Amino acid sequence: MKIEKRWVISFVLISIAAISGLFWESTPATESVLFNSADTIVTADVAWLLTSSCLVLLMTPGLSFFYGGMVGKKNVISTMLQSFICLGVVSLLWVVVGFSLAFGDSIGFMVNGTHYGLIGNPFQFVFMDQVGVLPHAKMASTIPFILFALFQMKFAVITPAIITGSFAERVRFISYLLFICLFTLFIYTPLCHMVWHPNGLLGSYFGVKDFAGGTVVHMSAGFAALAGVLVLGKRKNSEHIPTNIPFVLLGTGMLWFGWFGFNAGSALAANATAAMAFATTTVASASAMLTWIFFDRLNGRKVSAMGACIGAVVGLVAITPAAGFVTIPQSIFFGFIAAIVSNKMLYWKKLKSIDDTLDVFACHGVGGIMGMILTAIFAQGENASLLHGGWGVFSHHMIALVLVAVFTFFGSMLLYKVTNFIIPLRVSEESEQIGLDVSQHDEQF
Repeated sequence: MKIEKRWVISFVLISIAAISGLFWESTPATESVLFNSADTIVTADVAWLLTSSCLVLLMTPGLSFFYGGMVGKKNVISTMLQSFICLGVVSLLWVVVGFSLAFGDSIGFMVNGTHYGLIGNPFQFVFMDQVGVLPHAKMASTIPFILFALFQMKFAVITPAIITGSFAERVRFISYLLFICLFTLFIYTPLCHMVWHPNGLLGSYFGVKDFAGGTVVHMSAGFAALAGVLVLGKRKNSEHIPTNIPFVLLGTGMLWFGWFGFNAGSALAANATAAMAFATTTVASASAMLTWIFFDRLNGRKVSAMGACIGAVVGLVAITPAAGFVTIPQSIFFGFIAAIVSNKMLYWKKLKSIDDTLDVFACHGVGGIMGMILTAIFAQGENASLLHGGWGVFSHHMIALVLVAVFTFFGSMLLYKVTNFIIPLRVSEESEQIGLDVSQHDEQF
């Protein structure tokens, strides 16, 4: 059996990473301006962030069930694997260089004596150098820095996994692996740095409020999904019956459960903000679920398990950037309005015509956009949002929304084209007809 060169290269890369790790001399962190002493660690915060990291990790297998149940029978395993494999690919990439790019010292420019970052220093935390038990003074001052890095890793893992639903049933697996590496390095990490690093351009200069990833995760995945659909084109047979609705229900439950770590964990402490984020998360999802199925009935569609699940996830997406910034009654409105807008977009003929297989843009992209806009309107605190006197904050949010959309859409489109140049993205017509489970993995559901 002839082994393709691309697989040889893949094995060589993992070999290099493994052997480099064996001989890498890690630099331990010491007490300094950057790192606090171990005495500042709060054990309750550590316990909650360990739990939250586990919850967010669970979301990726949950997403694989959510997507896997929606596709045709010939593509269940391949669709689920595309999400699940991110746990391996992105985790190692994060350890080697991703965390440095996202949270290393800012590389950017100065404005009136203030430094604003576009990307992190790629060499600062390579192989988790200086990332140990001491807390970082600015990013996570009450938990070990390694715990902060692992918590953030789970966000990096699920973001490219979300994208997979858009081009399900037609993408070549090895090409997909290359794309998620490029996406993580060139789209996710700079966006993460700009929003969540203390000196990030969008968070520090524009004042963008993104509590748990509406911009960083869902908008980036949504626009990357839209770009992927346009590059790959429509499936040969875009009509299919979802194979396993119970899988979708199970996946939704796992996502909802894991989202408590996603949102409430983003408080980075076991405190009142975490409790409020926990509450707004579940209330928004409940509101969106009910709104979706009632709105479906108003439009002549039957109440469906699929609709209830999609609605619940849209509510979770929409509340994500605002979870710690709004009240519980406001979270009901977040879920309500996001469900209506996403529902209308999901059934919009122009969006249907481009064949976003599992409606990733309509749910995650639009949900993220709605969350960002609503956060800029309702976030609590003096001058924190439009309703609290923050006209500048609102206008900066809208500018940032456009910048993020342009960056993630066109940046992802470029990465798809680069990937396609190196390894064709789309499977052959014969492989698509057979189904990716057999043609790509020699397995059957």
